[in-house]
Amino acid sequence: MTGSGVQRRNLVGATADRLRDMVFATEPDSLVGSLQDLAKTLDVGIVTLQQAARVLEHEGLLEARRGPGGGYYGTRPDSAALERSIAAYLRSNPTSFEEALNITSLLFNELVPAAAGCTDTALRAELALLSQRLGGCTSASDYGSFESDFQDLLFRMVDQPLFKLLTVVTLQVGVTKAGRLLRGGEKAVADWRAGRQRIISAILQGDSELARFEADRSNRRVVLRGLDEAGQDGV
Repeated sequence: MTGSGVQRRNLVGATADRLRDMVFATEPDSLVGSLQDLAKTLDVGIVTLQQAARVLEHEGLLEARRGPGGGYYGTRPDSAALERSIAAYLRSNPTSFEEALNITSLLFNELVPAAAGCTDTALRAELALLSQRLGGCTSASDYGSFESDFQDLLFRMVDQPLFKLLTVVTLQVGVTKAGRLLRGGEKAVADWRAGRQRIISAILQGDSELARFEADRSNRRVVLRGLDEAGQDGV
């Protein structure tokens, strides 16, 4: 790329950053400005502003409207759109699944002890009831269904929306790659059931340190071992 091309790309990026700040400084669905006004405010040409605006449109942060009252309006991406985008990225970049699983397993070690501090009796009773399903989980499909319900309940016990988004998408992709998650056949499934039972028991005891310990040995270490084996196998 020529020097002028690099400079133009940097200018578009810098303009997009400034435009993004303007969007977040306004209420959702509010007029940020017209094409001409924004170009003047940001002191850039019309073409540069249009290119920067397209970046934000792809991010779900900007919408171009024509006609009376038209211009660029600030928007906010909804969780469904974010889930679709992240899921598409994970599926199109195979190694990113392992990376995302690594990250979410690390965050899981923080979510579990936090859930142990939940005092909502209804949610704790729901968790105790959920644990009774573990004995009937014998296949990858059972694994996916239980994990989805388990994660959802934990997120209701602990309000962490960003972690929820990442985990939900990773779990959805992971269910389609259950062979990576439950290597070792029946023994792997049995170990997973026992580990989940220990985690749930620690949460119900309200013991945050024990919950963290069980999350680490029953989840984090298992994930790391599975990722290491997948890498050695070239999967």
